[in-house]
Amino acid sequence: MTQKTVVLTVDDDPSIRVLLDRALGLEGFQVEAAGSIREALDLVQRQPPDLVLLDVMLAGEDGLDLLSEIRRSHGVPVILLSGRADEGDRVLGLRMGADDYVVKPFSVLELAARITNVLRRAAAPTARPTRRSFGDLEIDEGSREIRRSGGLIETTAKEFDLLAYMTRSPRQVFSRQQLLEGVWDSSAEWQASATVTEHVRRLRLKIETDPEHPRWIVTIRGVGYRFEP
Repeated sequence: MTQKTVVLTVDDDPSIRVLLDRALGLEGFQVEAAGSIREALDLVQRQPPDLVLLDVMLAGEDGLDLLSEIRRSHGVPVILLSGRADEGDRVLGLRMGADDYVVKPFSVLELAARITNVLRRAAAPTARPTRRSFGDLEIDEGSREIRRSGGLIETTAKEFDLLAYMTRSPRQVFSRQQLLEGVWDSSAEWQASATVTEHVRRLRLKIETDPEHPRWIVTIRGVGYRFEP
């Protein structure tokens, strides 16, 4: 029997937890639920799920605090759910390590598609592993590790996917739309281009000596980005 993908939903509203459990269950996911940050952390630490669906607005708590806790010790993908459509809120969530940001109300089919896309990119590649080196920077798709001068650089699944994607075609200029399609299996209709911008910013903070004057990930004004070997 094929093991089902486990999705942990974190929401303080019991009716929402029941709705997500039923809807995602029909889409083939195994759903676990938590109503608070502490309960969610206990579940993640005991047996990490394949993905976390996290409501930003929890009663008396900030869902972003849970995101920070998860990012300190786990690489599990996290999709934020929020009634806030403001770009600033999306940007903040992405900066803190979220893999996607879904604004309420949303359709179950769209949510299931986003979960599938995030999980696909987080999974280890089944194709032949490849390792690429650019000076002191090394990307190993087999182990899904990024190293600089031999030291391991911790990244989220999506940050790794973005760098791996760009380094497969050094010096090629990618628009944000191309990166949304190639890395997120998405488009501007589904996902804001700010998703790409924030992931690039976070990667620069981790791999560049001077993120304000990047050596590796170069901005091509009015177009997008390229990886400079």
